[in-house]
Amino acid sequence: MNEKKKRDREERQNIVLWRQPLITLQYFSLEILVILKDWTSKLWHRQNIVVSCLLLLAVLIATYYVEGAHQQYVQRIEKQFLLYAYWIGLGILSSVGLGTGLHTFLLYLGPHIASVTLAAYECNSVNFPEPPYPDQIICPDQEGIEGSVSLWSIISKVRIEACMWGVGTAIGELPPYFMARAARLSGAEPDDEEYQEFEEMLEHAEAAQDFASRAKLAVQNLVQKVGFFGILACASIPNPLFDLAGITCGHFLVPFWTFFGATLIGKAIIKMHIQKIFVIITFSKHIVEQMVAFIGAVPGIGPSLQKPFQEYLEAQRQKLHHRSEMGTPQGENWLSWMFEKLVIAMVCYFILSIINSMAQSYAKRIQQRIKSEEKTK
Repeated sequence: MNEKKKRDREERQNIVLWRQPLITLQYFSLEILVILKDWTSKLWHRQNIVVSCLLLLAVLIATYYVEGAHQQYVQRIEKQFLLYAYWIGLGILSSVGLGTGLHTFLLYLGPHIASVTLAAYECNSVNFPEPPYPDQIICPDQEGIEGSVSLWSIISKVRIEACMWGVGTAIGELPPYFMARAARLSGAEPDDEEYQEFEEMLEHAEAAQDFASRAKLAVQNLVQKVGFFGILACASIPNPLFDLAGITCGHFLVPFWTFFGATLIGKAIIKMHIQKIFVIITFSKHIVEQMVAFIGAVPGIGPSLQKPFQEYLEAQRQKLHHRSEMGTPQGENWLSWMFEKLVIAMVCYFILSIINSMAQSYAKRIQQRIKSEEKTK
């Protein structure tokens, strides 16, 4: 039976766009139809909830488009809602790693905090005009006094974005928890590699010798024995094994609010402030100047590597002081082009991973159907 499951899993894993493009696209389309059918059926059996949501949506649309004195409040709420939704969405994507394990902190939140830090030290103020902040950062007309910007003022400036991103990462940790909890309650075996690896780890706990296995067992024991504070400790530090904590909590039926409360506090408050402080210190004015000087000191290639960074930093200073009409230096074009292509590549790979995953889900449906037909014969 185990060999049969292993063969089925290997067969599903071969259904990817770069190996079987036609079958993958076909199964992906069929899986979408199955999901739409399931959701339509669920919504049909919950007509009261659907009608209530539609009425609420109609009221919100009418409030949004009807002119009146309330429009200033509507616009303010809309702006805050979109800001929160943007960062929470990026946080959720960070938990799934954009299909590659790469966090959106490195692509979005980290650069945003770094930009605010550089601008704060250049402008001697964090009172950037709104708008265009946060879409664009420019110095206020009345700049502050040299040395008036503190670490705490920069932390306060980016607190909302960072905390919302942390809330998103906490929400993104819920699927492993719910998957493991449902599997434990139903007795079914989900087709999830991490969950299967977790069960194998429990079976062979005493024989674990390598460092990775011992680290996973340590996380599992910490969460299982210490409970809320064990989850809080795992969530409060950058921890690539935290998915295992979610699976452990689900498998041992830890209450939802114990798991989610500890995860939310750890990721959105404690861990987020650790990451913010690290980025702000790293991109403080004197540290950046030292890093650029260090790049220039590299024998042979140092000056050629240093020049684009110097031009990029100078371009940012010009933009902050409303002097962007002088043109965009080549260094900024090069760095911006590299960053944009990296983001596009990550998003494309994320989309490909979704297509492959949904195609493999449909292949599993076919295998389960064949297995059930064999049992009935």
